[in-house]
Amino acid sequence: MLLADARVLFRLLCGQPRKGTHAERLAAFYGPQAEHYDRSRERLLHGRRELIELLDVPPGGTVVELGGGTGRNVAYFRQRLAFLNRVEIVDLCRPLLEQARQRVKDWPNVHVIEADATAYVPAQPVDAVYFSYSLSMIPDWFRAIDNALAMLKPGGLLGVVDFYVSRRDPTPGFARHSAFARSFWRAWFDRDGVFPNPDHLPYLTSHCRTDVLLERDGTVPGIPFVRVPHYLFIGRKRRPVRGVLA
Repeated sequence: MLLADARVLFRLLCGQPRKGTHAERLAAFYGPQAEHYDRSRERLLHGRRELIELLDVPPGGTVVELGGGTGRNVAYFRQRLAFLNRVEIVDLCRPLLEQARQRVKDWPNVHVIEADATAYVPAQPVDAVYFSYSLSMIPDWFRAIDNALAMLKPGGLLGVVDFYVSRRDPTPGFARHSAFARSFWRAWFDRDGVFPNPDHLPYLTSHCRTDVLLERDGTVPGIPFVRVPHYLFIGRKRRPVRGVLA
């Protein structure tokens, strides 16, 4: 256990490689820690269970997780999982997907797919798409959101939980982070290829009808008195009404 923790810590200190394709960088960074990834992130990635519990997916529905990694999050559906028609875990990182395949092998309605979140197209429109601490790791995050909306049925749900920092001058009603916090968290996560972005929430709220929006902060394991900001968003794809979106 201690050796595994040391390996994960060493990889975090080294940071994500800067060369290679996005898939190659992810594999190089997460490959050595894939087996212990979930345990090392359990107390850092806040709000995941709450996001999935709030996703009101109908029985027989289809769900896509973009950037699903090890598949940890599907367990948060609990009893509802058996009543979903299809759940797709989509990710570019092969070592994490290997963990996902082992995790979901006894769930015939859960499918693990190696693909790019900005380009993946499911066979049919789906009821819900969500990102769990993956949007901040996707370089073309706006394309990922656009792609998620494109695969949703009208009125379908888009959920996101992730780290972020606010804009310097956020829209009234949104959280405002200090200049120090905005700089600190960007620098903190940059080495690991995570980019808390002040434009995530404005983009999401302008492209969806907002159902849930929570801005919070959470503890960082091993670092007392430090709290990292994150948000939880659930929105609906607007329905076309007489040639416009409503």
